[in-house]
Amino acid sequence: MVPRRIFLIGLSGSGKSTTGRILADRLGWEFIDTDREIEREAGATVAELFAREGEAAFRERELRALEAAAAREPAVIATGGGAPTIPAARAMLGSGFVVWLAVSPAVAARRLLEAPNASERPLLAGDPRARLEALLQSRIELYRGADAAIDCDDLTPEEQAEEIERLWAEWQRDPAPPGERFYSPLAVTREAGNPAIPPPAAIVTAPGGTYPVLVGEGALDALGAIARDAGLDGRAFIVTDTHVGPLFAGRASAALEAAGYQSAAFSIPAGENYKSLETLASVYDFLVDHRIERTDFIVTLGGGVVTDLGGFAAATILRGVPFIHAPTSLLAMADAAIGGKTGIDHPRGKNLIGAFAQPRAVVIDPLLLRTLPPRQLRNGWAELLKHGFILDEALVRDLEAASVDGPRSPRPTSSPAPSPSKPPSSPKTSANPAAGRSSTTATPSATPSKPSPATPITSTARRSPSACARPASSAPNSASFPRPNSNASRRSSAASASPNAPRPRPRAIFDATLVDKKVRAGAIRWVLLERIGHAIVRQGVPDALVHHAIETVTRP
Repeated sequence: MVPRRIFLIGLSGSGKSTTGRILADRLGWEFIDTDREIEREAGATVAELFAREGEAAFRERELRALEAAAAREPAVIATGGGAPTIPAARAMLGSGFVVWLAVSPAVAARRLLEAPNASERPLLAGDPRARLEALLQSRIELYRGADAAIDCDDLTPEEQAEEIERLWAEWQRDPAPPGERFYSPLAVTREAGNPAIPPPAAIVTAPGGTYPVLVGEGALDALGAIARDAGLDGRAFIVTDTHVGPLFAGRASAALEAAGYQSAAFSIPAGENYKSLETLASVYDFLVDHRIERTDFIVTLGGGVVTDLGGFAAATILRGVPFIHAPTSLLAMADAAIGGKTGIDHPRGKNLIGAFAQPRAVVIDPLLLRTLPPRQLRNGWAELLKHGFILDEALVRDLEAASVDGPRSPRPTSSPAPSPSKPPSSPKTSANPAAGRSSTTATPSATPSKPSPATPITSTARRSPSACARPASSAPNSASFPRPNSNASRRSSAASASPNAPRPRPRAIFDATLVDKKVRAGAIRWVLLERIGHAIVRQGVPDALVHHAIETVTRP
């Protein structure tokens, strides 16, 4: 006999609660809203619980509420938007007929903003439409696993309820076998084993250790298995930020706990301006409050800021604890997570405070890039392009073949790990061209008005690879430096970053280069291109030549 239980899943704003009540009335069944059940049991709103306990603790409450609801029938059950992200919840949903109320982020955002309780949606702070788009991308494969789906953009709640009732009648006559369903009691059996660990895309060997770079779709779900394979014991502490945490911290925690780890997560504010001593101190406070021990480990889950700051926290708390990088942006996957560079910013320059510390593993899940806006994808694209200009012309060709405007696909066209331009992570590798200086690195501290967290720090990458190797013929003492390379200029311009990036002040860029972690004996080391894929590092570049290159790079 088919259980008389209908579960409604989907984004906030899809109408699960309103449609569910109407459907329950039509069928003469009980209606259960798991969010309301959680609030009743906790004596607090969902927003208050998120703020007080964090997402991981809320998901535990959600799982208990869903378990209680799945024991009742006949019932129509409206679930929270993130319920399908909980592995154990997917088996419970399989105890009934699962319907996805599919709604576009634009329509859902409009509905939520018009609702009287709009402020009670903790995952939609800031720009609701952008947040909903990110949430949809991160959950869409889970939603698609439903037994049935209806497009809700142009339907009233009454029409939605009528359509679900029709689908339910068809399901009763011919239900799918449990083994063919995504949501099924058999899901527990399917997910009980350790998720497959992807094969290494590269093995990094550095003075501080040797570790794998693991690249694969769904790799985040193997995080616990990867940690076990790396020989890590103790508890896991996830350091993330307020943008990434709501999307992926729950999955990371579930993967760790499935492998037998206790886990706790801490979110720092999102944005480059929070890569500071104050933010680092808040991470230390969190770790000390939880009485971290040297047998515990840290997982950095986020973009470049989280990767750098979280890695530095791991390198320094208790004089060093193990850590794993799980980067979520293309820039972090291509650069920050690989090589052992950790650190924070100083008001007078980027990354002036830090240390070299190697992770136990780097876990790269390309599916996480689906939530990134185009601008942030371009940031990572520019970093890969810079590596190609320095040491790997084949990489430049691959990037050009994929797109001249940046990545159109959310998946990297090539694994960032094996890039031969990646510098070894040791202070002794100063001869490597990638360890030198380009004007792009100085841009953020020299941009008029403080850039927002989303402002691409690689905004001058459009011309900087070639411009830095292109002295003016009239510039003094330029004969010993590389001559202009028109091919490099053309190809770097073709793969440009956004033309709307803020224009930095040339003099401020020059001044910023003088306060840099790569200066030696008061002299700046410059990366100069002789040709694409072949760079050299030079000191003693005349100031007039530097000013000319900066003017060329920043020219509108």
